[in-house]
Amino acid sequence: MNEQVASSETARDINRSIVLNLIRTNQPISRADLARATKLQRSTISLIVEQLMRERWVVEAAVGQLPRGRKPRLLRLNTDRAAIIGINVMPGVTTVALADLNANFREQVSIPTIADADEFIQSLSARVRTLIRANPNLVYEGIGVSLPGRVDYISQKLAFAPNLGWKLVDLKTPLERATRLPVQIENAANACALAQVWSGPHEGTQNLVAVTVSEGIGTGIIANGHLVRGERGAAGEFGHVSWNGGGPTCGCGSRGCWETYASNLAAIRNYNCGISRNRPRRNRAQAHASVSSFDDLLVLAEGGDVTACEVLDRMAYYLGIGIAMLINGLAPSIITVVGEVTRVWERVDPIIQRVVQERSRNDAGTRIVPLDSSTQPRLRGTVALVLQKHFQ
Repeated sequence: MNEQVASSETARDINRSIVLNLIRTNQPISRADLARATKLQRSTISLIVEQLMRERWVVEAAVGQLPRGRKPRLLRLNTDRAAIIGINVMPGVTTVALADLNANFREQVSIPTIADADEFIQSLSARVRTLIRANPNLVYEGIGVSLPGRVDYISQKLAFAPNLGWKLVDLKTPLERATRLPVQIENAANACALAQVWSGPHEGTQNLVAVTVSEGIGTGIIANGHLVRGERGAAGEFGHVSWNGGGPTCGCGSRGCWETYASNLAAIRNYNCGISRNRPRRNRAQAHASVSSFDDLLVLAEGGDVTACEVLDRMAYYLGIGIAMLINGLAPSIITVVGEVTRVWERVDPIIQRVVQERSRNDAGTRIVPLDSSTQPRLRGTVALVLQKHFQ
């Protein structure tokens, strides 16, 4: 029998995190309001706040207004204290950002995602060092990295990323060695899910699934307020659930995975194969056209290209099948869809909703919500990765 109880130091750390998170989510806020919200004694709140101010996590903001009595000094996060570096790795391009404690981005740069993993890590490390040297007055809390593949949560290594062509890659060790900062690695879909419940429009949601639609399909799952990682971080790979053993070959090595039907790459492949040859395109010039990017496909669809529109309708149909699977299996209150496909949401949403209504078999009342890509959920998730150890 090996029962453990919380030490007084552990209790202090928990109370400190609770108070710090309350300040983050309710700023500006008074000490009295913190005491009421936590049910802690005012003297305890004062001690915690004094510690947070000594460590420069918190500063006093404006004076609060009361009808009578002493006006309280309100507290807020010290956004000048610290910075977090967020890195979003995607096929083709990687974004490096500098954020404050409120997950507001001060600076962003993009670099090519070089196919050779070792060469890419060297290039990335050099770019991060340059960013740090350009902002010498900041205290850096750490680096968060979002990757389009499965991350081993224990070793913090990238287990495999089919759309990058990488397997068993260690970004953490060389990046920490180059910057002398702690590095947290996470799957892109998990980062998106964290961003939503951390500081996004669905902050505080207890049951949420983030579906990322890009070269592949990823799912980040928040269940009962916690990120579902499974054994060694392997949970949530619904994009690689095989629907058809004789279907298209997937980058993971299987056939007929969800992402081979509903991802951006699947849509590009379908368009270039002329999936609807029985229906002519608008003119001869388009008869032999092909697209190299999903953005090209969207532009064609927005311009009325018949085949492009049909390809998007087909993509929406298969997205609906997969989303119905998530609803049947997980019953989340919200499913957010992240990706360029949200640009044509007015077209794809009715199809997704129809398929989900036909195929979901529970009454969870799940809302399917497109996420504006301008909110940069992957990058915001990388910031949450670093900060959650202080705030939760």
